[in-house]
Amino acid sequence: MLTTNYVPGAPIWADLGAPDVDAAAAFYRAVFGWEFQSGGPDAGGYGMFTLDGETVAAAGPLMEAQPAWTIYFDAPDADATADAVKRAGGVVRAGPTDVFTAGRMAQFTDPAGAMFAVWQPGEVKGLDAISVPGTLSWTELYTPDPAAATSFYAAVFGWATQDMPMGDFTYTVISPAGGGEDGSQGGIMPISPEMAGAGLTPRWLPYFEVADCDAVVAAAAEQGGSVTVPATDIPGVGRFATLADPAGAAFAVITSVAAS
Repeated sequence: MLTTNYVPGAPIWADLGAPDVDAAAAFYRAVFGWEFQSGGPDAGGYGMFTLDGETVAAAGPLMEAQPAWTIYFDAPDADATADAVKRAGGVVRAGPTDVFTAGRMAQFTDPAGAMFAVWQPGEVKGLDAISVPGTLSWTELYTPDPAAATSFYAAVFGWATQDMPMGDFTYTVISPAGGGEDGSQGGIMPISPEMAGAGLTPRWLPYFEVADCDAVVAAAAEQGGSVTVPATDIPGVGRFATLADPAGAAFAVITSVAAS
């Protein structure tokens, strides 16, 4: 599971690129109870989502073609990670660059087209809370070629992986290097021809822990969001759903067995 004991390659931050930050803040306040704290003019409209006074995510004006959540992974050296991304066949979209004294960041695209980023902590060590209701609890990559993705991210982050057969497909569980099974932080999900035909493109999807999956799905729909996968039980794991906010940014929610 994810923790705030950040280690290299672990999810450390998540932010939203939104065409209307105020509208996004209102949506996520209604769904998760988050408050939005703007960083002011110097931050260019970027600000923090907080829950009970702790930073749990962030949002800023849209800089990409489509509204989306971006997951950041811990990088002790963002410049070295950028070099590793290029060697492995990925693309450096932005940075590496310093964010005031908070840290150093860079944004990338993997060879299949999924966007991700890294954060080299400075004064900001990462999200304040993780894996409790209302916070990031899992990360999931949708990709057409899981084997190629596994090789790419192993070259960049040194992740360990474990394949888990799930009926007609195999789900790959990701852990930081040396993290072991208990350190699992995400998974790799193959994009089937049916998924691709329905318009699913390679992407990283953040999962947020919630106390009641069905209630959150209903709240998201009431606030103008869309339900892309209805609330579904995964035996031994929990009850999850995938959603999109009113601007189209995709995310997932889960009521984990251990947390329910």
